[in-house]
Amino acid sequence: MIAQACPNRDRKDLFIRFEKADAPIIRPMHIVLIEPEIPPNTGNIARLCAATKTPLHLIKPLGFQMNDKRLQRAGMDYWQQVSWHRWDNWQAFHTTHGGRGRFWLIESAGAKHYAEVQYAAEDFLLFGRESAGLPPKLLEQYPDCCLRIPMFHPASRSLNLANCAAIVLYEALRQQGFPSECAFPPASTVG
Repeated sequence: MIAQACPNRDRKDLFIRFEKADAPIIRPMHIVLIEPEIPPNTGNIARLCAATKTPLHLIKPLGFQMNDKRLQRAGMDYWQQVSWHRWDNWQAFHTTHGGRGRFWLIESAGAKHYAEVQYAAEDFLLFGRESAGLPPKLLEQYPDCCLRIPMFHPASRSLNLANCAAIVLYEALRQQGFPSECAFPPASTVG
């Protein structure tokens, strides 16, 4: 195990990245937002992607402009750390990424629980619009890849999009052993 200091420009101290000496190059997961509508959700997901080195794909139409103050505020200065791509439509995205990794569609009516599947590097986690979810045509195309996050109150229709992205992404990363994790030193050693 190699401990390597990672600079953090927002803090005067350092945090540590632990890597196995013989570890292979890590291929990232991907988060795909199809027609997102609420700027703060997308901004929070961008921050999540920055923290986990997860590429973010935004498929148009977007319900906001990329210079929206609410989007920028939620993503803070993390946008500089995010590898993000904007696609004109699903077809343009699928043409480029259709043969890489698996597509996991996160939907409240998914047939499988999100923790019942085995995720792999380069898999894509797809999330739909906050108001309508994923397009029915897409759900029909990938019926065995529709996942849900359990909810326990019958009156609850859905969870917040940013929360869903975090829950599923961290489960996928947990299954992979949290590759390239950066960990802050214990508070007692911070001067």
